[in-house]
Amino acid sequence: MKMKLTSENFADGGGIPERCAFGVPDPDEHLALGENRNPQLSWSGIPADAQSLVLICTDVDVPSSLDDFNKEGRTIALDLPRVDFIHWVMVDVPAADGGVAEGECSDGIVPRGKQNPVGPPGSRQGINDYTGFMSGDPDMRGDYYGYEGPCPPWNDERLHHYEFVLYATDLPRCPVADKFTAADVLNAIEGHVLAEAKLTGTYSLNPDVS
Repeated sequence: MKMKLTSENFADGGGIPERCAFGVPDPDEHLALGENRNPQLSWSGIPADAQSLVLICTDVDVPSSLDDFNKEGRTIALDLPRVDFIHWVMVDVPAADGGVAEGECSDGIVPRGKQNPVGPPGSRQGINDYTGFMSGDPDMRGDYYGYEGPCPPWNDERLHHYEFVLYATDLPRCPVADKFTAADVLNAIEGHVLAEAKLTGTYSLNPDVS
């Protein structure tokens, strides 16, 4: 059986609901803070010889330049080169069919980041890229562990795609330290991946993008 990753909140290629986002549209300010609930996820078809699972969520459409980021009268061009932005990294998930409920691992925004987010039994969650993004804000800077939802620029012409990727590995424990990143994890599991499954959701704060 092929390994599968699905969600009750959105179909593959479909829109992520606003309640699962860090930022939501606001008619006056363009952007308001959202409920930031992690989406429901289910995984199945885990290989019999898998020892642990890894989950990573990446926005693959983040602008490579932030010169026009959320600036009135400016737009971020559709064809501007893009880079990855990590929204969630979780390791040591039990290697069995299962999942997480909506809001189980994240429910709300915590200034300076969640430090001990809930996850499946035995799992560990690393820091996401909000850690660097918030570093210049004295009220918000900190280590952001676990899931933080979408918050793309409200003036971006491109629809953002969020790739949730589940990896089944032959590692009983992912060899990364407590304050680990997605890059650390991907390096650690290289050569140890038995199967993977991907689920992509979309999101935009630009009312002219669909």
